[in-house]
Amino acid sequence: MSFRRLPRLFRIPSLLVVSMAFAASTASAQAAPKPAPQDELARVNEAVDALTKKVWPSVVQILVNSYGARDSDGRGSEASVVVGRQRSVGSGFVIDAEGYILTNAHVVNGAQRVQIVLPTDNADGTLATALSGRMKLVPARIVGLATELDLALLKVDGLNLPALPLATYSQVRQGETVFAFGSPIGLRNSLTHAPINPGNSGGPLVNIRGEVVGVNTFILSQGGGNEGLGFAIPSATARTAFRQLKQFGHLRRQEVGMSMQTITPSMAAGLGLARDYGVIVSDVWPRGPAEAAGLKVGDILVSVDGQPVENLPTVSYNFRLRDSKENVQLVVLRAGSQMSLSMAPVEQGDNFDTVSVSADPEKSLVPELGILGVEIDSAIAAAAPALRDPFGIIVVAKTMSADTPLQPKDVIRSLNNQQTYTLQALRNVLGTVKRGSPVVLQIQRDGRLMFVSFTLE
Repeated sequence: MSFRRLPRLFRIPSLLVVSMAFAASTASAQAAPKPAPQDELARVNEAVDALTKKVWPSVVQILVNSYGARDSDGRGSEASVVVGRQRSVGSGFVIDAEGYILTNAHVVNGAQRVQIVLPTDNADGTLATALSGRMKLVPARIVGLATELDLALLKVDGLNLPALPLATYSQVRQGETVFAFGSPIGLRNSLTHAPINPGNSGGPLVNIRGEVVGVNTFILSQGGGNEGLGFAIPSATARTAFRQLKQFGHLRRQEVGMSMQTITPSMAAGLGLARDYGVIVSDVWPRGPAEAAGLKVGDILVSVDGQPVENLPTVSYNFRLRDSKENVQLVVLRAGSQMSLSMAPVEQGDNFDTVSVSADPEKSLVPELGILGVEIDSAIAAAAPALRDPFGIIVVAKTMSADTPLQPKDVIRSLNNQQTYTLQALRNVLGTVKRGSPVVLQIQRDGRLMFVSFTLE
């Protein structure tokens, strides 16, 4: 049995959805005169038809070219693993009418080229449009990745498609009828009632009002098929991730300056705590908001922003997704008494924010690689202790024509064994490489050194 991407998010048991829908139908039938079966089914069809006409104009297919490893002879030995070009298909939806498309990070991670298949002008769920072979391909660029949440934000310039609204997640209920839109197994213009299939990744899971309750992300599978359990990333997560990816290109977490641990029975007994479950403050950071507000080591969290504290993962998850400038309201248990504390959150910045702002579109462009790059100088090196060496070119953005496996925040250290201390040095080396020749870059990505190779086109 295998899982595909992000557990513990939002589970959609299809059998439950269907059975709950029928249960509601049965209850209503007992309370009112039973209409003719064909009339009831006709109303269901009309409702689904209206939903598809509303949603389909905002759903896209995503085609990705990338480099990856594969088993060349099926034996699974290291000798049979080769690296070559791969083409994959996923789904996505317009989340902002300015041309922003949300999808899964695993759909585009490591992409060399990303293209979007736009819906036809008359996308309405009819058989003719579903089977239409007409395609309109447009290039897209990756604005930002949140691999820990399996979300990615893409941008298509000049896109004129309506955006789908995100549902208020606190109002989502078990048993709601939901539909998964996208391209399962590469089949465009497909719609399933609850089940999620391979290829639906990144597509919207919508309710009967056409609101996105989740982003389809993975299924429970033993042999590659659908076992009836699909998982989607909640709309609340998608909302916060979209805002931060659009603004910063990555996620920024709010902090108040404290560390927490799960309370265990032995810990409670040894410390004489008032309860043997929940979350305890294990550290209060010096000169942080929590210290200023009076938080103490040993305080037990009762609630955060009015939400009861049940476990550590929930508290950490809420802080990561918190998207408010208002003070954090804590209720803690100290020496048997409850106390209310208010503290101003601090959004953790990133050295990359300052670097990306300094990029000049004209001076920073490296057209052969399809990137905007910034040279690492002494100031940047001093502010980025994770750098292996104080030199290189930081990739701050990819252009629409990008056809290389580079990602924002990559640090280019060398090209074909020639170190690239400056943008001019990088351009000079590229000038000696003929079209169709291999290019090997040594880069630093996520703190690790690696080689990426491709053919200069």
